[in-house]
Amino acid sequence: MEIFNQEEQEKIVQAISLAENQTSGEIRLVVERQLHGLEAYDQAKHYFEKLKMHHTTLRNGVLIYLATEDHQFAIIGDAGIHAKVGDDFWQSTKEKMVSFFRQDDYMNGLIEGIHEAGAQLATFFPRRGDDINELPNDIYFGKQ
Repeated sequence: MEIFNQEEQEKIVQAISLAENQTSGEIRLVVERQLHGLEAYDQAKHYFEKLKMHHTTLRNGVLIYLATEDHQFAIIGDAGIHAKVGDDFWQSTKEKMVSFFRQDDYMNGLIEGIHEAGAQLATFFPRRGDDINELPNDIYFGKQ
């Protein structure tokens, strides 16, 4: 069974693309079924490194990690964006996402997180004429 059908995947990727059109920042989404023995935050850090999110020019990458069967997730940002928004932003964004996740609406919860991250990235790292998309916008599916 797929975590997201094709239409849901397209909506999520479109949300990432729309958010990134306003910023030089990068947003990645990692989805897997289970945590495989780690905490969600630690798994998010693992994928942040694996996907080379720390290689963006302005250190303004944001990663959202979701383990659907374990009902755990994390949202983390690189040093550049974290220095601007602080811990409160990540916590408030998680709370907005949880309201959807509690209803098993993972797609809209993720889109809400993407929207929130995109808005902050656009505020602190607005898109410039010479910006390039440094990382793919697709959903990265971890161990299934």
